[in-house]
Amino acid sequence: MATSRLPPATLTLKQFLRRQQVLLLYRRILQAIRQVPNDSDRKYLKDWAREEFKRNKSATEEVTIRMMITQGNMQLKELERTLALAKS
Repeated sequence: MATSRLPPATLTLKQFLRRQQVLLLYRRILQAIRQVPNDSDRKYLKDWAREEFKRNKSATEEVTIRMMITQGNMQLKELERTLALAKS
């Protein structure tokens, strides 16, 4: 019987790729938030993003994680549209 050399907490390839998607989304949201001109709005949005990601950190179901990534991308696009309108 062969035993695995990997530690028990090692991610599968699918989990690793999904984690990369989540981290990329988080970075993109923070980059967009940096464009917000008002300091208090910027702090509010940064705290909101951090809390949302922390709150959902323990999610493990693939379907749930995909849904949250989709929702996060929609919210990011909405933020980017709002910022573009504010600049014009």
